[in-house]
Amino acid sequence: MEYNSDDTAVVIIDPQNDVLSPTGKNWDAVGASVTENNTVQHLIDILAAAKAAGFGVFISPHYFCPTDSTWLFNGPLESDEFRTHTFARTGALTLEAFIGSGADWLDEFKTYIEDGETIVASPHKVWSPQSNDLILQLRKRGIAKVILCGMLANMCVESHLRDLLENGFEVTVVRDATAGPRHPIRGDGYQAALINYAFLAHAVATTADVVTIMTKSAEKADI
Repeated sequence: MEYNSDDTAVVIIDPQNDVLSPTGKNWDAVGASVTENNTVQHLIDILAAAKAAGFGVFISPHYFCPTDSTWLFNGPLESDEFRTHTFARTGALTLEAFIGSGADWLDEFKTYIEDGETIVASPHKVWSPQSNDLILQLRKRGIAKVILCGMLANMCVESHLRDLLENGFEVTVVRDATAGPRHPIRGDGYQAALINYAFLAHAVATTADVVTIMTKSAEKADI
């Protein structure tokens, strides 16, 4: 893996309370995986290293507004999200009741995401960036390589991985800066995702690997 802040960016998917906080609506399903992977701390480590080394950070969030509830059909997981009001906002043009809600960022992330430099894409509505402007935002800044992390491993992260690959990006997935749901019938989403990452991504790395490489890249640029 070789990264340069001129053409490489960190993309974090859904760094939001509903999938990363013990108070979130999905904690019963994802909490064990988040805890075992130390996902929150690893995302903080990546954010801190990216900011220190001058790498761009892009957020691809997941939001639902009241008008989305009029969709005529949904998959099983989408139906679960609507039933539990996961990632719910009161409207596309208002932040009423947003702060501290399940759709909001974790407090630990806010100093990095709300620094005036992080690019927050429009929301994806299903799993991949086909329904938001993430790829446009990356292309407009000359980004060719993506360090990918966030939630959930086997849904939005894997879907972003596949779509980024199809659009010609080189992608590294940070395996311990994500997590997945566990379901008594559907199985372990995190373990399923790791298999597909190994088949699809250009690299599958740990947080320690990525932080070291970004730091070294910044040191070389200073020489």
